[in-house]
Amino acid sequence: MARYHIETYGCTSNRGESREIERRLRDAGHHRVEGADEADVAILNTCTVVEKTERNMLRRAEELESETADLIVTGCMALAQGEEFRQAGVDADVLHWDEVPTAVTNGECPTTTPDAEPVLDGVIGILPIARGCMSDCSYCITKQATGKIDSPPVSENVEKARALVHAGAKEIRITGQDTGVYGWDTGERKLHELLERICDIDGEFRVRVGMANPKGVHGIREELAEVFAENEKLYNFIHAPVQSGSDDVLGDMRRQHQVSEYVEIVETFDEHLDYWTLSTDFIVGFPTETDADHAQSMALLRETRPEKINVTRFSKRPGTDAADMKGLGGTLKKERSKAMTDAKMEVVADAYDAMVGETHEVLAVEDGTADSVKCYDEAYRQVIVQNAPEYGVEVGDFVNVEITGHSTVYAFGEPV
Repeated sequence: MARYHIETYGCTSNRGESREIERRLRDAGHHRVEGADEADVAILNTCTVVEKTERNMLRRAEELESETADLIVTGCMALAQGEEFRQAGVDADVLHWDEVPTAVTNGECPTTTPDAEPVLDGVIGILPIARGCMSDCSYCITKQATGKIDSPPVSENVEKARALVHAGAKEIRITGQDTGVYGWDTGERKLHELLERICDIDGEFRVRVGMANPKGVHGIREELAEVFAENEKLYNFIHAPVQSGSDDVLGDMRRQHQVSEYVEIVETFDEHLDYWTLSTDFIVGFPTETDADHAQSMALLRETRPEKINVTRFSKRPGTDAADMKGLGGTLKKERSKAMTDAKMEVVADAYDAMVGETHEVLAVEDGTADSVKCYDEAYRQVIVQNAPEYGVEVGDFVNVEITGHSTVYAFGEPV
């Protein structure tokens, strides 16, 4: 598991986001260290109130970069002025805060405790539908802690979802190591059935499906896409981590799927949905990744154009088969990571830029900075409503907004 060091600057919102980052990292089995020099990854949650603060953030980022193997920068300055870090020569992944836990986990499945139960956090209900997975990835250490998939009955998960809705949940987040293989241990593929049953629950709420590996999704892609198309309560969003655009590397990773299967998933959802979000992950610098392999990953990113992309530099996890492989140099991994991150930012910015001028219904899910609220539209793209009290918009409200602008990884919306 990774050792992480985190530093937080700025307002209460930033501190709350850092607490959530740490909670997810602890759930995944990672542990905190006090010094960046002891960490596998350092996380800098930034503020950008005044110019002096910006200079301090840049200086601290430069210091942390020299002290740790990998640096992640998030927070207000990262999102509003991420280019400042690149222009200063800081080698860091600039990410939205909720992308940080995935980036730290090195492409590994999220880990939940054996007795994980639903949790209501504000208007967000967290529903773990199963524990474990069906994969045996060569780089992943969490499999040692979680084992094979263990799926409770559909009826049990539906009742848990119903309880969350009755308790006030407006957004239900379906989670698990690999939601796509839910039910495999019983001999049936049941994710699409579960989602349809949850959407039948009375109430006004939305449902987001968590990470599902391409292998599990591929076999039920038609059924899943139809369920998404028929149910407005489902966010039109899937997170299918491809990890590489090279079948050779995927084989060495023991990822079970091939690139063609991932592409077929994208094509199927394109056929059924006019507006949806594809989220995926790439690991760059896997020990057997060649220049040609990396080029294939870059080409796949540009071909499928995911609107949400997690880019992670490979790092060895003790006790995994990949840890015994001869690794690539740190400089090469950084170069490939930067190239992919730059391409990612272009793709994501294009997706949000295309939204400007459109009207979308959004759900306000949590308070943002100052008087803003964070919302998600029907494709689970984040929309910030500023000066929310002036419009009478509160957390838990559904509201129609016109998209007036964007900041690369989220949009700004004005109620109409």
